[in-house]
Amino acid sequence: MEKRKVPLLDMRALHRPIRDEVLAAMARVVDSNAFILGEDVRQLEKSIAAYCHVAYAIGCGSGSDALLLAMMAAGIEPGDAVLTTPFTFFATAGSITLAGGTPVFVDIDPATYNMDPRALAETIRRTPKAKIVMPVHLYGGCADMDPILEIGRSRDCVTIEDGAQSIGAEYKGRRAQSMGDIGCLSFYPTKNLGAFGEGGMVLTQDEGLAQKLAALRVHGALKKYFHRWVGLNSRLDTLQAAILRVKLQYLDAETAGRQKNAERYRANLAGLPAGLPQAAPYQTRHIYNQFVIRVPERDKLKAYLDENGVGTDIYYPLSLHEQECFRELGYRAGDFPESEKAAREVLALPIHSALAEEDVDYVCAQIRAFYE
Repeated sequence: MEKRKVPLLDMRALHRPIRDEVLAAMARVVDSNAFILGEDVRQLEKSIAAYCHVAYAIGCGSGSDALLLAMMAAGIEPGDAVLTTPFTFFATAGSITLAGGTPVFVDIDPATYNMDPRALAETIRRTPKAKIVMPVHLYGGCADMDPILEIGRSRDCVTIEDGAQSIGAEYKGRRAQSMGDIGCLSFYPTKNLGAFGEGGMVLTQDEGLAQKLAALRVHGALKKYFHRWVGLNSRLDTLQAAILRVKLQYLDAETAGRQKNAERYRANLAGLPAGLPQAAPYQTRHIYNQFVIRVPERDKLKAYLDENGVGTDIYYPLSLHEQECFRELGYRAGDFPESEKAAREVLALPIHSALAEEDVDYVCAQIRAFYE
């Protein structure tokens, strides 16, 4: 087979068809001169709220800020425990520490990479200062929310959904970010719905929380220069909102393309000694922010694919409890065996909607060649 170049994510191919629409939206904002919390922000908030089946959406500076704002709105205090997974992007636990809380890790279900409800039940029993439960909907598939919500409510915990990778994903027909008390989105450029820079959003069904979140993103002010809380400067700028409004029109098509590519991967890679992602029965809509396979010889396979033009990445190579900055939490290697095993084995393949069928077939052929 002739050698091809298949990048992990081809931003040029994804943006080329909508370039003129995006430039027109940006020109509209430039002409309006309303660059901070302008009309496009308000309209995007309404559209995202409707898309995610929530009552309120509040735009902010990034997905990391969304997590921080959510915990501030939940009333986190120094020393409060936030239970989350160690197998996730750093911001999940980093935001807990920045908010003054203490990350308490819960191992993952190896089939979905998300928080294991059985491990949550065991951990929360020995966590006297449990304040928040923060499941992560990793790779575009929802965590098992019904038992997670039940366990959290049994201790009067606030549930914050880290949905940075899961816009439009569904759990038993319910949208991610609509089930807990607060949901968080990221619009980092590589997301299924990505801005041309940083951006995030906080979602809730609760009017009081929505008002507090809207204030916290502008230094805690309910009206200009009158501050009820100490908040942040974390506003979604109008240019990014205008771009996201254009791209939101094509989000379902992007998701459908990823789902189609995932099925082609599964068909072409069947029978190989590589674990393929399969949606759990409760993951009724998986959006494949990443398509991640599991292989014990991950690093060798990655090197082989790199040599043959296939872009890959590792999400994530080190479980958070083993990160240097969290050593003071007292965890050790071996404390979360499923998270640690996943960190040694996972490898993300190209999955975006601009892939040609020939691209997917080429990636699969290279993986087969590696094993043969």
